Amino acid sequence: MAVLCHVLQLVGGWIAPLVIFFIKRQSRFITFHALQVLLFQGLCLFLEMFVMAGFFVAITLGISFGSLTQQRGSSNAPPLLFLVFGLFMLGFIALWLVKLLLAIIYGVKAGSGQWAEYPILGKLARKILNIGPGGAIVTS
Repeated sequence: MAVLCHVLQLVGGWIAPLVIFFIKRQSRFITFHALQVLLFQGLCLFLEMFVMAGFFVAITLGISFGSLTQQRGSSNAPPLLFLVFGLFMLGFIALWLVKLLLAIIYGVKAGSGQWAEYPILGKLARKILNIGPGGAIVTS
């Protein structure tokens, strides 16, 4: 189930890890991996929303500058608009490749029974679940 949390994020985003997180609450190992994936998906959603907002601002500015140049007699679309679109698409592709790499790496580690942590997010997941290294329960 921990492997499924990592792998299914590629097709289902946060839905499959959320379902696994609530169904397998009795297993600290599965809960830990599911929460890491959920935190990662939340971070990705935030980044995607930020990039999309920037994309819409760039499109709006491109259209407004395009209408200004059209009034002056030029009918060409601003080349900067195409460059910005390409950069945003490269950003989305890079984010998907990061998701793919993390899903493969941490899916394999989860399959071998390792308590592998995502950078930064793994420590946050341990803190939320009160889990120490190796799955030990942390008492305050």
